[in-house]
Amino acid sequence: MLIELLKMEMGFMASDNKKRRFGWLGKKSKDRSKHITYALFLTPGLILYSIFLVLPVVMGIYYSVTDWNGISRRFNIIGLRNYRNIFRDKRFLNAVGFNLKYTLALTICIVVLGIILALLLNKRVKGITGFRALYFFPAVLSALSVTLIFGQIFYRVLPQIGDKLNIAFLQKSLLSSKTTAPYGVLLVNVWQGVALPTLLFLAGLQTIPEELYESAEIDGASAWARFWHITMPFLVPVLSVVLVLTAKSGLMVFEYVHSLTDGGPGGATESISLLIYRHAFVENKFAYSIAEAMVAGLLIAAISVIQISISNRMKVY
Repeated sequence: MLIELLKMEMGFMASDNKKRRFGWLGKKSKDRSKHITYALFLTPGLILYSIFLVLPVVMGIYYSVTDWNGISRRFNIIGLRNYRNIFRDKRFLNAVGFNLKYTLALTICIVVLGIILALLLNKRVKGITGFRALYFFPAVLSALSVTLIFGQIFYRVLPQIGDKLNIAFLQKSLLSSKTTAPYGVLLVNVWQGVALPTLLFLAGLQTIPEELYESAEIDGASAWARFWHITMPFLVPVLSVVLVLTAKSGLMVFEYVHSLTDGGPGGATESISLLIYRHAFVENKFAYSIAEAMVAGLLIAAISVIQISISNRMKVY
């Protein structure tokens, strides 16, 4: 009897070990098939990403250390000469200075106006949906169309108004002077560029619990205190996104400058992107322009990292 019980126990243990072994193998097989499925879904995106982003960057790095003119099949490896020449090029340094000042002014204008407009559009009044659509309308227009319209306003409409009202400031185009041309370009960019940040800020405002405002108001907090201590901390994640997008837009501004002033007058509005375009397609300095693009890309990446790191310290979790 005892021997039979031992045999039965051994049989149950063997069966249990067998189930565990095959169960582990089944789980391993299931995990493997899941990983294969994930890989199959990721492969097309990875291939496209490699072809359209990684490969051009690698080729750009290679061509930036050559003297290729963009046309000839023959070129020479010249090392870091292009990069050394960039930091001695007054046109490039002037373009960097213009872009940094322009980006700072653009960021301040868009952030301030975007928050103000978002606060106004967040009010519960009749017809607010129509106002929101109206303020977002500039974002759906092409930059070229906007610059062509504003170019006519600057050259034809405003001087006429200045003559009629005897306002000396408006009697000539803003784009005709080295001093005022950057502000003219900035005005057009802000008019169109503030639409999307306003929408983002509005979305951020609608995530703030109303109970916080009610509690603060009961405690006697002023409107400014409620804005600074409740609204702004909740807008920091949105603000981080807006700052990165606006900085990128300002550092790589091209359409507004090219269409309104073409870098003039006297190079006062020549941006980095416009300079890269001219070196590549007008002056046939293709390898040199690629090196400039690499330096500009590193500059944008550095500014973005600094902005994101500062914003992350201010987040409300």
